[in-house]
Amino acid sequence: MKTEMKIHPTAVVAPEAELGKDVIIGPYAVINSPVNIGEGSVIGPHTVIHSFVRIGRRNQIHAHAVIGDTPQDLSFSNLETWVSIGDDNILREGVTIHRSTDPNAPTHIGNNCYLMAYSHVAHDCTIGQSVILTNNVLLGGHVEIGDKAVLGGSAVVHQYCRVGAYAMVQGNGSVGQDVLPYSIVGGHPVRHYRLNTVGLRRAGIKGERYRILEQAFWQLRNGADLSDLPETPEITYLRAWLATKSKRGLHRFAAKNSTE
Repeated sequence: MKTEMKIHPTAVVAPEAELGKDVIIGPYAVINSPVNIGEGSVIGPHTVIHSFVRIGRRNQIHAHAVIGDTPQDLSFSNLETWVSIGDDNILREGVTIHRSTDPNAPTHIGNNCYLMAYSHVAHDCTIGQSVILTNNVLLGGHVEIGDKAVLGGSAVVHQYCRVGAYAMVQGNGSVGQDVLPYSIVGGHPVRHYRLNTVGLRRAGIKGERYRILEQAFWQLRNGADLSDLPETPEITYLRAWLATKSKRGLHRFAAKNSTE
């Protein structure tokens, strides 16, 4: 379907690469194979897409992004491992995303995510839906980021850490343990401060549902479980998240009189 694509004459595209309808490939881009790029996606100048990459529909990938390079893992053998990217994502200039180390589980980016300039997603990471990584965010290997989480500029997340849905990591934060869903963390060292009030309000989580989450946060801060709380979608998710085995443990809570 090359008549329906726009490939700049300086781009290098492997003949076996599968490009959907209305894909645009910019100057000096390099597309290897096997690669699949969904319809309506735009690949910017000087972007490199290595082998074993699947990209969904209507993605915007800006200049000098590099997707699908091999894992930065000294134990990695030359296996067929993948990167999988969903639909409607924006990857700004200089973003890097590495293949997984596991042939059965790709490094994965969901839908509607915004990865800002020079953010890095290491091998075996899993990023949910509508996640924002601000400029220069670095994710180590095997990191999990929940839906609608926001990571501030130059935040760093250690390998195997989890950042729950709707959480916010403040800029320059160095995350070395798990971050609770719905929370804000920051500081040096990183601590849980409070609920992500703005993010929850934008998501329509308010009224009684918000009050119950406040109670959950207070109980967790004080070492209590959540067994006495009424069932809401947020509490159901939070209980399941807490029940999932963690390799890093949970970041501590800030002092109760903290002004953060």
